[in-house]
Amino acid sequence: MKKLLLKTENIFVSLAFGALVLLPVLEIFSRLIFKSGVAGYDSLLRHVTLWAALIAASICTSENSHISFGFTGTGEQRELLHAKRWMKRGVSATAAIFTMFIAISGLSFILIAFDPGETIGKIPVQIVSAIIPLSFTIMSIWFLREATGIYSKKSALSGTGPSKIRNRLILTPVIIVAGLLLSLPAIINIMYLTPVFPPLWMENMLENYYMFFGKTQWLLIIILIGLTVAGLPIFILLGGIGMVLFNGSWGVPEVIPNEIYNLLTDGTIPAIPLFTLSGFILSQGKAGERLVALFKALLGNVPGGLAIMAVIVCAFFTTFTGASGVTILALGGVLAFILKDSGGYTEKFSHGLLTASGSIGLLFPPSLPIIMYAVTAQISVKDMFLAGLIPGILLATGLSVMGILHNRKQRKLMALTGDTQAGITVKAESSTEEIPPRKAQDPLLTALRKASGDLLLPIVILALYFGGITTLVETGAVAVVWALGLETIVLRELNFRDLQNIIKRAAPVIGGVLIILAMARGLSYFIVDAGIPNLLTEFLRERVSSPLVFILLLNIVLLITGCLMDIYSAIMVVAPLIIPLGEMYGINPVQLGIIFLANLQLGYLTPPVGMNLFLASYSFKSPLGKIYKGVIPFFLILLLMVLLISYVPFFSTALLS
Repeated sequence: MKKLLLKTENIFVSLAFGALVLLPVLEIFSRLIFKSGVAGYDSLLRHVTLWAALIAASICTSENSHISFGFTGTGEQRELLHAKRWMKRGVSATAAIFTMFIAISGLSFILIAFDPGETIGKIPVQIVSAIIPLSFTIMSIWFLREATGIYSKKSALSGTGPSKIRNRLILTPVIIVAGLLLSLPAIINIMYLTPVFPPLWMENMLENYYMFFGKTQWLLIIILIGLTVAGLPIFILLGGIGMVLFNGSWGVPEVIPNEIYNLLTDGTIPAIPLFTLSGFILSQGKAGERLVALFKALLGNVPGGLAIMAVIVCAFFTTFTGASGVTILALGGVLAFILKDSGGYTEKFSHGLLTASGSIGLLFPPSLPIIMYAVTAQISVKDMFLAGLIPGILLATGLSVMGILHNRKQRKLMALTGDTQAGITVKAESSTEEIPPRKAQDPLLTALRKASGDLLLPIVILALYFGGITTLVETGAVAVVWALGLETIVLRELNFRDLQNIIKRAAPVIGGVLIILAMARGLSYFIVDAGIPNLLTEFLRERVSSPLVFILLLNIVLLITGCLMDIYSAIMVVAPLIIPLGEMYGINPVQLGIIFLANLQLGYLTPPVGMNLFLASYSFKSPLGKIYKGVIPFFLILLLMVLLISYVPFFSTALLS
């Protein structure tokens, strides 16, 4: 049964991703050749994205790889952090109960929100939207399996013999009953749509239901936060808090699935899986090796050149995948070896540099956080792309200067100690006197030829998008087609069979990000509906008069937020709070967005709980204490750059028309 479900998930997510790429490509050709678009294109694309996102989230659940507090990893990795069996069961049981609530509420939502005669093409919208309750039902089953100790044979939760059976017989009905009780309002709403009306005792229970949440909502939120520290996925925390707050104010349960639907069918959301998929295609091929070879040949003879190479390569991959953790895990080990072996950099410096470089690509187009912030703030995506260029270059320059200074220090130290072997390494990096000019150019020309397709990709993307030839989503589809054609047809490093494995690797990342955005949308809806941004605005208006002081406070708050939240949920939850504040203090909304993103990416490497610190410790197989010591100098230089970006609007607005 498990294998069949996994195989079905993989087939459907492959079909959904294929349609997600094919539809924009057909739209481009239809528009350019026939001067008319694909019939029903917009609605089709939005609902294909809904399917792709929720199936990918289900795969993320089956692989036990949802983003959790301070770490992203497989089930085995998370069990090392949360070894207590009973706590892990509690976490999984909570997730199973909540996803059951969303499944039942989602069913109520599609029955209430859509008329049975409303169609997409010839398919009723209710059937297309049924992926919401279906996917969350599957997620609930996966969490239930883990909670009852039968998730996998290798799991620390797995029991043996009578113990496993006892856990299954006792915990399974308890979790199911708890999920049904939590879903009571949605069940009653569904019953009203059928000939079988709810009995009176259920109506009487409903009042007690809302009174319970009204009296205990803050206690329940504290429990959710505590479970998050123990490993509860971030999307459950965000959705759970939203559910508790809505129930505490006698809200309808269909609000959360409604917001899930609204976000995942937003017109710009398809760009996220498309650009992420293109990044995974490049990383699964040998794009990383090609870029490393190119920049090593180009900058290897420059003092600090290999450090500059590492910064550029990390920024490139983070820009396309939208996940700095993926860059560290995929390239960290290789780049660390090159820096130590060929560049003479110390292990401490190499690990610190790569940990810091993992997130600076989030400010370069087509960065997914930039797209999400622009959507949330309702400002131009193009303006945000342009605004991020100079700040991104500034951050990369700061790290590169650190590499140059460290290289010079190492050269002086090696000269004093008479380390001839190290001296040869440094000489090869800093001088070309002993290499004939013709031979010195051959490796560079070869590397440039091999990496030309990779280098052209961002140029093509920017030209198509800023030239107004393609929309953002269509540009993402072009990026996928370019990367796939480059790797399979031009370079022949991948075949089309490899695409299935690429999708299997990319789907959990895409699903993990999008499900967080969807759940955070519900919480942000409550925050705005409750008038919290207005209350915060009035509070600061009475106490803080200087924009300079406000910017300082904003940087501190965002830095802490970046430590404790991933960038996507922070955009959805925190951005609605600060946007009216920025307007009140006269800060350009685009500059405010760059300040927001720059601080959050810095929060990823802020000790002691920045997410990239944990990922670097895992990737480099180094204790957290050593990672902390190595990253502090880079944190300080990036903090200085972020303050410059915050207080000098020119860096963010210079390229805006």
